[in-house]
Amino acid sequence: MLKVMENHINDTLTRLEEFQNSSNILNTPLKPDIAVTPHEIVYEMDRVKLKYYKPHKITHKIPLLITYALINRETMLDLQPERSVIATLLELGIEIYMVEWGYPTRKDQFQTIGDHVNGYMDTFVDFIRARHDQIPKINLMGICMGGTFSTIYAALYPEKVKNLVTSVTPTSFDTDKGLLHIWMKNIGAELLGKHYKNMPGDIMNLGFLLLNPARLMIDKYVGFINNIEDTDFVENFVRMEQWIFDSPDLPGATFEQFINDCYKNNLLIQSKMEVDGKRIDLNNITMPLLNFFGKYDHLVPPEACDQLIKKVASEDASNVCLNTGHIGIYVSSKCQKAFAPKIASWLKQREN
Repeated sequence: MLKVMENHINDTLTRLEEFQNSSNILNTPLKPDIAVTPHEIVYEMDRVKLKYYKPHKITHKIPLLITYALINRETMLDLQPERSVIATLLELGIEIYMVEWGYPTRKDQFQTIGDHVNGYMDTFVDFIRARHDQIPKINLMGICMGGTFSTIYAALYPEKVKNLVTSVTPTSFDTDKGLLHIWMKNIGAELLGKHYKNMPGDIMNLGFLLLNPARLMIDKYVGFINNIEDTDFVENFVRMEQWIFDSPDLPGATFEQFINDCYKNNLLIQSKMEVDGKRIDLNNITMPLLNFFGKYDHLVPPEACDQLIKKVASEDASNVCLNTGHIGIYVSSKCQKAFAPKIASWLKQREN
Protein backbone atom coordinates (compact mmCIF):
# COMPACT_ATOMS: atom_id res chain seq x y z
CA MET A 1 0.00 0.00 0.00
CA LEU A 2 2.81 2.40 0.92
CA LYS A 3 4.53 1.61 -2.38
CA VAL A 4 1.34 2.47 -4.31
CA MET A 5 1.00 5.75 -2.43
CA GLU A 6 4.67 6.56 -3.05
CA ASN A 7 4.26 5.95 -6.78
CA HIS A 8 1.13 8.10 -6.85
CA ILE A 9 2.91 10.95 -5.08
CA ASN A 10 5.88 10.70 -7.43
CA ASP A 11 3.59 10.72 -10.47
CA THR A 12 1.78 13.77 -9.12
CA LEU A 13 5.03 15.61 -8.47
CA THR A 14 6.26 14.73 -11.96
CA ARG A 15 3.04 16.03 -13.49
CA LEU A 16 3.27 19.25 -11.47
CA GLU A 17 6.85 19.73 -12.64
CA GLU A 18 5.75 19.17 -16.25
CA PHE A 19 3.04 21.80 -15.93
CA GLN A 20 5.52 24.19 -14.36
CA ASN A 21 7.84 23.67 -17.33
CA SER A 22 4.92 24.00 -19.73
CA SER A 23 4.02 27.39 -18.33
CA ASN A 24 7.57 28.50 -19.12
CA ILE A 25 7.16 27.32 -22.72
CA LEU A 26 3.70 28.85 -23.15
CA ASN A 27 4.88 32.15 -21.70
CA THR A 28 7.81 32.21 -24.14
CA PRO A 29 7.17 33.76 -27.57
CA LEU A 30 6.49 30.97 -30.05
CA LYS A 31 7.12 30.98 -33.79
CA PRO A 32 4.02 29.27 -35.21
CA ASP A 33 3.92 31.20 -38.47
CA ILE A 34 2.70 29.32 -41.52
CA ALA A 35 3.27 29.88 -45.26
CA VAL A 36 6.64 31.55 -44.76
CA THR A 37 8.18 30.54 -48.10
CA PRO A 38 8.84 33.77 -50.06
CA HIS A 39 6.48 34.47 -52.94
CA GLU A 40 4.87 37.31 -54.83
CA ILE A 41 1.32 37.98 -55.97
CA VAL A 42 1.50 38.23 -59.76
CA TYR A 43 -2.19 38.40 -60.66
CA GLU A 44 -5.42 39.33 -58.88
CA MET A 45 -8.98 38.80 -60.02
CA ASP A 46 -11.82 39.69 -57.67
CA ARG A 47 -11.07 37.92 -54.36
CA VAL A 48 -8.70 35.39 -56.00
CA LYS A 49 -4.92 35.80 -56.19
CA LEU A 50 -2.18 33.98 -58.04
CA LYS A 51 1.01 33.34 -56.04
CA TYR A 52 4.38 32.81 -57.70
CA TYR A 53 7.31 30.97 -56.10
CA LYS A 54 10.69 31.11 -57.82
CA PRO A 55 13.36 28.49 -57.08
CA HIS A 56 17.00 29.48 -56.63
CA LYS A 57 17.84 27.35 -59.66
CA ILE A 58 15.23 26.48 -62.28
CA THR A 59 15.71 22.94 -63.57
CA HIS A 60 12.23 22.26 -65.00
CA LYS A 61 11.19 23.87 -68.28
CA ILE A 62 7.45 23.93 -67.56
CA PRO A 63 5.91 25.81 -64.60
CA LEU A 64 3.45 24.10 -62.27
CA LEU A 65 0.07 25.59 -61.31
CA ILE A 66 -1.34 24.24 -58.03
CA THR A 67 -5.05 24.49 -57.30
CA TYR A 68 -6.15 23.82 -53.73
CA ALA A 69 -9.69 23.19 -52.51
CA LEU A 70 -12.09 26.04 -51.81
CA ILE A 71 -12.44 24.56 -48.32
CA ASN A 72 -9.59 25.50 -45.94
CA ARG A 73 -6.49 27.22 -47.27
CA GLU A 74 -3.66 26.42 -49.65
CA THR A 75 -1.25 27.20 -46.80
CA MET A 76 -1.40 23.49 -45.93
CA LEU A 77 1.23 22.96 -48.64
CA ASP A 78 3.57 25.34 -46.81
CA LEU A 79 2.55 24.66 -43.22
CA GLN A 80 5.89 24.01 -41.54
CA PRO A 81 9.27 25.32 -42.66
CA GLU A 82 10.87 21.88 -42.35
CA ARG A 83 7.87 20.06 -43.87
CA SER A 84 6.79 22.20 -46.79
CA VAL A 85 5.67 20.70 -50.08
CA ILE A 86 6.23 24.08 -51.71
CA ALA A 87 9.77 24.42 -50.33
CA THR A 88 10.67 20.90 -51.46
CA LEU A 89 9.37 21.46 -54.99
CA LEU A 90 11.35 24.71 -55.15
CA GLU A 91 14.50 22.93 -54.01
CA LEU A 92 13.93 20.51 -56.89
CA GLY A 93 13.89 23.39 -59.36
CA ILE A 94 10.20 23.82 -60.22
CA GLU A 95 8.64 27.23 -60.77
CA ILE A 96 5.35 27.22 -58.87
CA TYR A 97 2.15 29.16 -59.22
CA MET A 98 -0.58 28.59 -56.67
CA VAL A 99 -4.19 29.76 -56.54
CA GLU A 100 -5.27 31.57 -53.39
CA TRP A 101 -9.07 31.46 -53.50
CA GLY A 102 -9.53 34.06 -50.80
CA TYR A 103 -12.67 34.57 -48.75
CA PRO A 104 -16.01 34.64 -50.60
CA THR A 105 -18.48 37.33 -49.56
CA ARG A 106 -22.23 37.63 -50.07
CA LYS A 107 -21.75 38.86 -53.65
CA ASP A 108 -19.99 35.57 -54.54
CA GLN A 109 -22.96 33.36 -53.62
CA PHE A 110 -23.96 32.78 -57.25
CA GLN A 111 -20.51 31.70 -58.44
CA THR A 112 -20.62 28.22 -59.94
CA ILE A 113 -17.98 25.59 -60.61
CA GLY A 114 -17.78 27.06 -64.10
CA ASP A 115 -16.89 30.48 -62.71
CA HIS A 116 -13.95 28.91 -60.90
CA VAL A 117 -12.79 26.65 -63.73
CA ASN A 118 -13.60 28.64 -66.87
CA GLY A 119 -13.15 31.97 -65.17
CA TYR A 120 -10.37 32.11 -62.61
CA MET A 121 -8.40 28.99 -63.52
CA ASP A 122 -8.41 29.53 -67.28
CA THR A 123 -7.46 33.19 -66.85
CA PHE A 124 -4.53 32.20 -64.64
CA VAL A 125 -3.41 29.47 -67.05
CA ASP A 126 -3.40 31.93 -69.95
CA PHE A 127 -1.51 34.47 -67.82
CA ILE A 128 1.16 31.90 -66.96
CA ARG A 129 1.49 30.76 -70.58
CA ALA A 130 1.96 34.36 -71.72
CA ARG A 131 4.41 35.11 -68.91
CA HIS A 132 6.58 32.17 -70.02
CA ASP A 133 7.08 33.14 -73.65
CA GLN A 134 3.68 31.90 -74.82
CA ILE A 135 4.31 28.26 -73.93
CA PRO A 136 1.45 26.13 -75.26
CA LYS A 137 0.96 24.05 -72.12
CA ILE A 138 1.61 24.14 -68.37
CA ASN A 139 1.68 21.46 -65.70
CA LEU A 140 -1.41 21.36 -63.48
CA MET A 141 -1.77 19.95 -59.99
CA GLY A 142 -4.97 19.83 -57.94
CA ILE A 143 -5.54 19.07 -54.26
CA CYS A 144 -8.81 17.60 -52.95
CA MET A 145 -11.71 19.63 -54.41
CA GLY A 146 -9.07 21.62 -56.30
CA GLY A 147 -8.12 18.32 -57.92
CA THR A 148 -11.71 17.84 -59.02
CA PHE A 149 -11.60 21.32 -60.55
CA SER A 150 -8.27 20.47 -62.21
CA THR A 151 -9.72 17.27 -63.66
CA ILE A 152 -12.62 19.25 -65.08
CA TYR A 153 -10.22 21.86 -66.44
CA ALA A 154 -7.99 19.25 -68.10
CA ALA A 155 -11.04 17.71 -69.78
CA LEU A 156 -12.22 21.11 -71.06
CA TYR A 157 -8.80 22.49 -72.05
CA PRO A 158 -6.53 19.51 -72.85
CA GLU A 159 -4.56 21.67 -75.29
CA LYS A 160 -3.31 23.78 -72.36
CA VAL A 161 -2.26 21.02 -69.93
CA LYS A 162 1.03 19.17 -70.40
CA ASN A 163 0.79 16.90 -67.34
CA LEU A 164 -1.90 16.49 -64.68
CA VAL A 165 -1.26 15.63 -61.02
CA THR A 166 -4.16 14.99 -58.65
CA SER A 167 -3.93 14.42 -54.90
CA VAL A 168 -6.63 13.15 -52.52
CA THR A 169 -9.05 14.12 -55.30
CA PRO A 170 -12.65 12.91 -55.20
CA THR A 171 -13.81 11.93 -58.68
CA SER A 172 -15.95 8.83 -58.06
CA PHE A 173 -18.65 9.38 -55.45
CA ASP A 174 -20.49 6.06 -55.65
CA THR A 175 -19.11 4.75 -52.37
CA ASP A 176 -20.28 4.52 -48.78
CA LYS A 177 -16.74 4.31 -47.46
CA GLY A 178 -16.30 7.36 -45.29
CA LEU A 179 -19.08 9.05 -43.33
CA LEU A 180 -18.73 12.24 -45.38
CA HIS A 181 -20.02 10.51 -48.52
CA ILE A 182 -23.06 9.21 -46.63
CA TRP A 183 -23.84 12.64 -45.20
CA MET A 184 -23.43 14.48 -48.49
CA LYS A 185 -25.77 12.12 -50.32
CA ASN A 186 -28.50 12.98 -47.83
CA ILE A 187 -27.92 16.68 -47.31
CA GLY A 188 -30.33 19.34 -48.55
CA ALA A 189 -27.89 21.50 -50.52
CA GLU A 190 -30.62 23.76 -51.92
CA LEU A 191 -32.09 24.39 -48.46
CA LEU A 192 -28.68 25.21 -46.99
CA GLY A 193 -27.85 27.47 -49.92
CA LYS A 194 -31.15 29.30 -49.60
CA HIS A 195 -30.63 29.83 -45.88
CA TYR A 196 -26.91 30.66 -45.74
CA LYS A 197 -26.28 32.00 -49.28
CA ASN A 198 -22.61 30.96 -48.92
CA MET A 199 -21.97 27.73 -47.02
CA PRO A 200 -20.22 28.82 -43.80
CA GLY A 201 -16.71 27.46 -43.40
CA ASP A 202 -17.19 27.09 -39.65
CA ILE A 203 -20.15 24.75 -40.15
CA MET A 204 -18.24 22.65 -42.69
CA ASN A 205 -15.28 22.53 -40.32
CA LEU A 206 -17.47 21.31 -37.47
CA GLY A 207 -18.84 18.61 -39.76
CA PHE A 208 -15.32 17.45 -40.63
CA LEU A 209 -14.42 17.26 -36.94
CA LEU A 210 -17.55 15.22 -36.18
CA LEU A 211 -16.50 12.63 -38.75
CA ASN A 212 -13.97 11.35 -36.22
CA PRO A 213 -14.59 13.20 -32.93
CA ALA A 214 -12.50 10.91 -30.73
CA ARG A 215 -9.33 11.50 -32.73
CA LEU A 216 -9.95 15.02 -33.99
CA MET A 217 -11.54 16.56 -30.89
CA ILE A 218 -10.15 14.57 -27.94
CA ASP A 219 -7.01 12.59 -28.74
CA LYS A 220 -5.16 15.52 -30.28
CA TYR A 221 -5.63 17.67 -27.17
CA VAL A 222 -4.54 14.80 -24.95
CA GLY A 223 -1.46 14.56 -27.17
CA PHE A 224 -0.94 18.29 -26.76
CA ILE A 225 -0.94 17.99 -22.95
CA ASN A 226 1.42 15.01 -23.09
CA ASN A 227 3.88 16.95 -25.24
CA ILE A 228 3.41 20.37 -23.74
CA GLU A 229 7.08 20.57 -22.71
CA ASP A 230 8.22 20.20 -26.33
CA THR A 231 8.48 23.63 -27.97
CA ASP A 232 8.62 22.21 -31.53
CA PHE A 233 5.53 20.10 -30.87
CA VAL A 234 3.62 23.06 -29.43
CA GLU A 235 4.55 25.30 -32.36
CA ASN A 236 3.48 22.68 -34.90
CA PHE A 237 0.26 22.07 -32.96
CA VAL A 238 -0.56 25.78 -33.09
CA ARG A 239 0.25 25.87 -36.82
CA MET A 240 -2.19 23.06 -37.49
CA GLU A 241 -4.89 24.66 -35.36
CA GLN A 242 -4.46 27.92 -37.25
CA TRP A 243 -4.91 26.11 -40.53
CA ILE A 244 -7.91 24.04 -39.39
CA PHE A 245 -9.88 27.03 -38.18
CA ASP A 246 -8.99 29.27 -41.11
CA SER A 247 -12.00 28.11 -43.11
CA PRO A 248 -13.37 30.31 -45.91
CA ASP A 249 -17.04 30.09 -46.78
CA LEU A 250 -17.98 28.21 -49.95
CA PRO A 251 -20.00 30.03 -52.66
CA GLY A 252 -23.55 28.74 -52.39
CA ALA A 253 -24.01 27.88 -56.07
CA THR A 254 -20.74 25.94 -56.18
CA PHE A 255 -21.64 24.03 -53.01
CA GLU A 256 -25.05 23.10 -54.41
CA GLN A 257 -23.66 22.01 -57.78
CA PHE A 258 -20.85 19.97 -56.22
CA ILE A 259 -23.21 18.13 -53.87
CA ASN A 260 -25.88 17.41 -56.49
CA ASP A 261 -23.71 16.61 -59.52
CA CYS A 262 -20.96 14.77 -57.71
CA TYR A 263 -22.00 13.30 -54.37
CA LYS A 264 -25.64 12.61 -55.20
CA ASN A 265 -25.53 11.76 -58.90
CA ASN A 266 -21.88 10.80 -59.45
CA LEU A 267 -21.86 12.46 -62.87
CA LEU A 268 -18.15 13.31 -63.19
CA ILE A 269 -16.71 9.80 -63.36
CA GLN A 270 -19.42 8.88 -65.89
CA SER A 271 -18.48 11.81 -68.15
CA LYS A 272 -22.04 13.12 -67.72
CA MET A 273 -21.35 16.24 -65.67
CA GLU A 274 -21.87 19.60 -67.36
CA VAL A 275 -20.11 22.88 -66.57
CA ASP A 276 -21.37 26.02 -68.28
CA GLY A 277 -23.30 23.87 -70.72
CA LYS A 278 -20.28 21.76 -71.74
CA ARG A 279 -20.09 18.06 -70.93
CA ILE A 280 -16.99 17.00 -69.00
CA ASP A 281 -15.73 14.11 -71.12
CA LEU A 282 -12.90 12.35 -69.30
CA ASN A 283 -11.82 10.84 -72.62
CA ASN A 284 -10.41 14.30 -73.40
CA ILE A 285 -7.78 13.72 -70.71
CA THR A 286 -5.02 12.24 -72.85
CA MET A 287 -2.09 13.89 -71.09
CA PRO A 288 -0.01 11.96 -68.48
CA LEU A 289 -1.83 11.65 -65.15
CA LEU A 290 -0.35 10.98 -61.70
CA ASN A 291 -3.02 10.35 -59.06
CA PHE A 292 -2.17 10.32 -55.32
CA PHE A 293 -4.45 9.27 -52.48
CA GLY A 294 -4.17 8.20 -48.83
CA LYS A 295 -4.89 4.66 -47.71
CA TYR A 296 -6.38 5.90 -44.42
CA ASP A 297 -8.12 9.02 -45.72
CA HIS A 298 -11.43 9.43 -43.86
CA LEU A 299 -12.56 12.40 -45.98
CA VAL A 300 -11.75 11.14 -49.48
CA PRO A 301 -11.30 7.35 -49.22
CA PRO A 302 -9.29 5.46 -51.85
CA GLU A 303 -12.51 4.23 -53.45
CA ALA A 304 -13.37 7.83 -54.30
CA CYS A 305 -10.00 8.44 -55.97
CA ASP A 306 -8.63 5.33 -57.59
CA GLN A 307 -11.17 4.99 -60.44
CA LEU A 308 -10.04 8.08 -62.36
CA ILE A 309 -7.11 6.48 -64.21
CA LYS A 310 -9.50 3.86 -65.62
CA LYS A 311 -11.85 6.45 -67.05
CA VAL A 312 -9.43 8.81 -68.81
CA ALA A 313 -7.98 8.18 -72.27
CA SER A 314 -4.38 8.76 -71.18
CA GLU A 315 -2.00 5.89 -71.87
CA ASP A 316 0.28 7.19 -69.12
CA ALA A 317 -1.90 7.22 -66.00
CA SER A 318 -1.00 5.76 -62.62
CA ASN A 319 -2.15 5.68 -59.00
CA VAL A 320 0.08 6.23 -55.98
CA CYS A 321 -1.39 5.11 -52.65
CA LEU A 322 0.43 6.42 -49.57
CA ASN A 323 0.02 4.92 -46.09
CA THR A 324 -1.43 8.04 -44.53
CA GLY A 325 -4.58 10.12 -44.19
CA HIS A 326 -5.98 13.20 -45.89
CA ILE A 327 -3.51 15.71 -44.45
CA GLY A 328 -0.60 13.39 -43.70
CA ILE A 329 0.47 13.45 -47.35
CA TYR A 330 1.54 17.07 -46.87
CA VAL A 331 2.85 17.16 -43.29
CA SER A 332 4.12 13.67 -42.50
CA SER A 333 7.92 13.51 -42.56
CA LYS A 334 7.74 10.07 -44.18
CA CYS A 335 5.36 11.24 -46.91
CA GLN A 336 7.49 14.31 -47.54
CA LYS A 337 10.11 11.96 -48.95
CA ALA A 338 7.59 10.18 -51.17
CA PHE A 339 5.32 12.96 -52.38
CA ALA A 340 7.06 16.09 -53.71
CA PRO A 341 10.20 14.28 -54.98
CA LYS A 342 7.98 11.81 -56.85
CA ILE A 343 6.10 14.68 -58.49
CA ALA A 344 9.31 16.47 -59.48
CA SER A 345 10.93 13.41 -61.04
CA TRP A 346 7.70 12.36 -62.77
CA LEU A 347 7.25 15.81 -64.33
CA LYS A 348 10.93 15.99 -65.34
CA GLN A 349 10.64 12.71 -67.25
CA ARG A 350 7.68 14.10 -69.21
CA GLU A 351 8.99 17.52 -70.20
CA ASN A 352 9.49 16.73 -73.89
